[in-house]
Amino acid sequence: MIPGLGALTQDTLWCFSQVKGTIEIGATEDEMLLSLPALHLQTSEYHPLFQLPHGRLGPWCSPTGSPAPLSCETGCREGSWILVCRLLVPTQVSLLSMEEDIDTRKINNSFLRDHSYATEADIISTVEFNHTGELLATGDKGGRVVIFQREQESKNQVHRRGEYNVYSTFQSHEPEFDYLKSLEIEEKINKIRWLPQQNAAYFLLSTNDKTVKLWKVSERDKRPEGYNLKDEEGRLRDPATITTLRVPVLRPMDLMVEATPRRVFANAHTYHINSISVNSDYETYMSADDLRINLWNFEITNQSFNIVDIKPANMEELTEVITAAEFHPHHCNTFVYSSSKGTIRLCDMRASALCDRHTKFFEEPEDPSNRSFFSEIISSISDVKFSHSGRYIMTRDYLTVKVWDLNMENRPIETYQVHDYLRSKLCSLYENDCIFDKFECVWNGSDSVIMTGSYNNFFRMFDRNTKRDVTLEASRENSKPRAILKPRKVCVGGKRRKDEISVDSLDFSKKILHTAWHPSENIIAVAATNNLYIFQDKVN
Repeated sequence: MIPGLGALTQDTLWCFSQVKGTIEIGATEDEMLLSLPALHLQTSEYHPLFQLPHGRLGPWCSPTGSPAPLSCETGCREGSWILVCRLLVPTQVSLLSMEEDIDTRKINNSFLRDHSYATEADIISTVEFNHTGELLATGDKGGRVVIFQREQESKNQVHRRGEYNVYSTFQSHEPEFDYLKSLEIEEKINKIRWLPQQNAAYFLLSTNDKTVKLWKVSERDKRPEGYNLKDEEGRLRDPATITTLRVPVLRPMDLMVEATPRRVFANAHTYHINSISVNSDYETYMSADDLRINLWNFEITNQSFNIVDIKPANMEELTEVITAAEFHPHHCNTFVYSSSKGTIRLCDMRASALCDRHTKFFEEPEDPSNRSFFSEIISSISDVKFSHSGRYIMTRDYLTVKVWDLNMENRPIETYQVHDYLRSKLCSLYENDCIFDKFECVWNGSDSVIMTGSYNNFFRMFDRNTKRDVTLEASRENSKPRAILKPRKVCVGGKRRKDEISVDSLDFSKKILHTAWHPSENIIAVAATNNLYIFQDKVN
């Protein structure tokens, strides 16, 4: 048991095993943007600088308000994490009948082990809690958004408080074709971001490679009846037959959750969108692609303001691309973006309308003794996150998680090794393209614990106060209800203990790329390919 983290057990598992009767579209091709000298000809298409034609940095599955801070006792106490339940996201057919039979939200667990139902479209590509943690949204490669709602606590079953059941599901994006450029646009959801709740409805942003949509999710439990110009079946009546005037009334009906697109923000990105971030003023948000960052107003869909543009006049001079971007949680004028060269730029929109000149530049000098053929690739930052307090920045590259103080630019104040045992495996990881995987990282509610993913369905947690860490596994094989997850250890060499796993035995096809942490409680969501696991801190 790790002090400050406690033991972790599997809480909830959702398998995105929807049956989709459509032909999967292959990787989209963009116009050729650059012609660089071939650094490594045999695999040049996977190098970060060669990935612009495909809009991503390798074959990867793509990554807030200010929550109430946790006390040290709540966020870092001793405890256990338990499995509450396992659910399966219904197929598209059964989703249509959810309004008629609410029991379809809970599916037989025996169905989970039928892997033949999982398709490429079911792979989870993003996970995000809303600002209260009552809702959890996931997006997949099939362009679907599934929203889970937290179970309300009952007096008889207090332990069920941590369960999340299917609340709503909808098709956010469809595959499109750009006839001007002869390009296919994938429907895959790259990012989801929630807006703070202002009324009974919920609002969220979802984006694929080219288009951002603002969705309204609302409930309806009443329907109007007694129309004068329509009959009960909705057909128009002959005005000549109307002899009396009726007052329409609202009648109760079964609860129905509706998702409607309120805004569509399109045609502003030449390259593929990798990040969206809602501003703290809640009037604007930004979207970032490989070379540009645009600022949008939620009420204006036909124009955006370009605030960062790093595209050189001659594309042969291109040396880096934008990998992630995020607004400051409290200051609406401040944002950061990371690059494929391992640098972070802090920009202030008060200084200049076009933020090509950064306010602060964060970079750690490279140790010449560690320089290798793969240094440039593994230093590329895949995710950047502000802490909830706004004082720190967390970045994730291939091997490490780093925490930066906004007041110190020359080096990070904390560096955590995620899977340093893979340093000797970089050559094979380069050959199977895993070296280009993009891992996300998250803070807990009090900024005291960091979580990020790894291979073999492992995910890592680092306690910033005690400097201790733990490796845990999200796996179907050991997912028993209310069972405590045991820490896992990787053996690098020599004699392997019974509870250890050899680094040569790691399954690189199983990876935790996307994670989320409840804004105020110890509840985490972990996406493993087409499975969604939720772990909850056990209440002693």
